[in-house]
Amino acid sequence: MTVILAHDYKPSEDEEFMNKDMQEYFRQKLLAWKEELIRESNETLEHLQHENNQAPDLADRASMETDRALELRTR
Repeated sequence: MTVILAHDYKPSEDEEFMNKDMQEYFRQKLLAWKEELIRESNETLEHLQHENNQAPDLADRASMETDRALELRTR
């Protein structure tokens, strides 16, 4: 059974907790969040793959690796 929500639906304290409309509302929110996380993850991977890994000396290479590790942690 598919629940179709009104475009402007927002859960309310006046309705039964986790009724079918609320479940569908949160299911859609979670799916949108999942898509956003996957998109950001793919962007990070693409950015890291296209980044130039050649550094002239060890200090520059270490700095680049630190920046790359920080980017992975923050995303």
